[in-house]
Amino acid sequence: MPVSSLWSRLVLAGLSACLVLFVVGPLLRLLWESSPQSLIEALQDSELQASITLTVLTASMATFLAALLGIPLAYLLARRPFPGRRIVQGIIDLPVVIPHPVAGIALLLFLGRRSPVGGALADLGLEFVSHVPGIVAAMLFVSAPILVSGAREAFRAVDPQLERVARTLGDTGWGAFRRVTLPLAGRGILAASILAWARSVSEFGSIVILTYNPKVASIYIFDRFTAFGLQSAIPAAVILLLVALTVFIMVRVLQPQERA
Repeated sequence: MPVSSLWSRLVLAGLSACLVLFVVGPLLRLLWESSPQSLIEALQDSELQASITLTVLTASMATFLAALLGIPLAYLLARRPFPGRRIVQGIIDLPVVIPHPVAGIALLLFLGRRSPVGGALADLGLEFVSHVPGIVAAMLFVSAPILVSGAREAFRAVDPQLERVARTLGDTGWGAFRRVTLPLAGRGILAASILAWARSVSEFGSIVILTYNPKVASIYIFDRFTAFGLQSAIPAAVILLLVALTVFIMVRVLQPQERA
């Protein structure tokens, strides 16, 4: 092997290792700082239990809404050319680049009682600010782009010829989608849904502005840190980290195998 090639590989490996260690190091230190006893005590805390339950339920609801509304849109973006398609795709991706406190302020102005939309919904009994629907709305805002993007790529990976064959065999457009396209894209859509759920669970910036109470897990951890210090927040942080690691493993299992 030429010396220049060897050095280039060493440099690439060294730079890559630095980034990997930078990501893994803080997570390992967090796990190291927590003992099994502290985790058991934290899990017995009724306030933490309530925050985790609320987080799981609201994240699941936000993911369901993102799937219900986002999968049809993802299919259209993947399969159907229409005027303004790039603009729509850019709008859907926009929450990814918006700072989350800014997203929270925007949602507050849009869904608050003083806005036309928020006022009309409040008159119907659907309150967002400082209510559970506000948590769902914030989670949906930040997680929907992940689900739509993943579902779009999953649909693009399905050969359109298979749909055409199904239609020549007597299937309707909906039948071809339900029997052929959706099952073939299902694994990718499920992986995107899990990532969207995990993104909802981890959201803080927009929720803290729109609905501080009742507290989801991320706000509970922030409260513990500001009120009682670092050591008090570590067990709850580790529990959320373990949830994130579980989700990561599930996504890796569901994702298609990469070619060597």
